Parts: sequence; C-alpha cells; structure tokens
Amino acid sequence: MTLGDKLEKILIKGDSWKTILGGLWVTIQISALALVIGTILGALICLLRTRKNRLASGIASVYIAILRGTPVLMLLLLLYYGILARAGMAPVMVAVITFALNVSAHVAELLRSALEAADHGQAEAARTLGFSAWQTFRLITLPQVLRIAKPVYQSTIVNLIQWTSVVGYVSITDLTRVINNTASRTMQPMLTIIIGMLIYLSISYAVFGLFALSDRMQKKGRMERQVKHRELN
Repeated sequence: MTLGDKLEKILIKGDSWKTILGGLWVTIQISALALVIGTILGALICLLRTRKNRLASGIASVYIAILRGTPVLMLLLLLYYGILARAGMAPVMVAVITFALNVSAHVAELLRSALEAADHGQAEAARTLGFSAWQTFRLITLPQVLRIAKPVYQSTIVNLIQWTSVVGYVSITDLTRVINNTASRTMQPMLTIIIGMLIYLSISYAVFGLFALSDRMQKKGRMERQVKHRELN
C-alpha cells in the first residue's frame, strides 16, 4: 500500500477528515473557554495573593500550591467522577472547569512574578506627579506586567492545548481520541499518530505566530508614535 493509499484510508474514506475536524473543534472549544475563564480567575487570585491581608493572601497561596502541584488528569477525574458529573453536568463543561482551575493557578503565579519584576520606581514617580493609583496601575504598571508575562503566557496557552489531550478519559471525543480511534480502525497507528502530532504542532505554532504578529504590530505602533512625536517637536 502506497503512502497515498494510506492517507486516503486515514483521512478520506468514511469522511474521516470530518470526524478529525470535529475532534479538533472540541479541543479548541475546551482550550479557548478554559483560557478565558482561567485568565480572569487567575487575575483575581493574583489580586488576593498580593494583598496585605494575611488570610486572603494565605488562601490564594494554598489555592495556587494545590492546583499547580496536582496533575491535571487527577483533577479532571476527581471533578468528573467525584463531584460534578453526579450533578448532571456535561463532560465538556467539567473539562472546561478543570482546565480553567489549572490555568488560573499558573496565571496567578505568573502575574505575581511579573508584578514583582515591574519597575516600581516608575510607579512611584507617576504618583509623585499626581497620577491616581488607578491611573498609575493602568498606564505604568499594567503595560510592564503584560510585557513581562507575555512570553510565559503564550507557553501556558500551548501547554493548555496539550493538556486537553487527556479529556478522552471522561468520554469526550476530542482530537486525541479521534486520532486514537482512527488509528485503531485503519490499522495505521504510526501514520495516524504523526498526523495528529502535526495538527497539534500546527495549533501551537499558530499561537506563537499570533503573539509574534502582536509584537510586530506593537513595535510598529511605537515607531509611528515616536515619528509623530519628533514631527510635533
């Protein structure tokens, strides 16, 4: 059997490509929802973690330690079989909640580290010049935090996409499960798995590409502002 015949058997016969796209869509949905919810929750946890209130800071620290130290598969199984599934929640929503909790812990610690690495001298200078606390944070501190956190955050997104490959354990037909089923059905495990790996790689580099495009646009915007500033002066 030629390579073309194998690819046709894996991707074309029985509309296998539609099934693979369906699994890919499930993976993207879970990843996107978990990322949005996890990022918002992580920002709130970071806020608690950095407060001077020892109780709030302590609770946030324990939350981060537990979720960062717990394997995501174990957390998924615990929530699915032990808590949420008994309430009749759909497996996909259980997966979204699981990964959102995991992401929130990583984002909270990432933001805390970025806050500590930010130049506090600039914030103090802004307050001296009459900026309010909110203006100082929005205009001075936040841009620094986002710039510092950005490289690690994009890796967090890629890791999240890879982590979702375990959702098949709770009866979700995601990309990994579809690839596994296709490999079993076609008796072409090596080539089918390689195709699955290439799809995951494509998603990962699409994420890196979006961040690189964002960096170029920001750099272009800064250069244009500098040119306008020189022209005005």
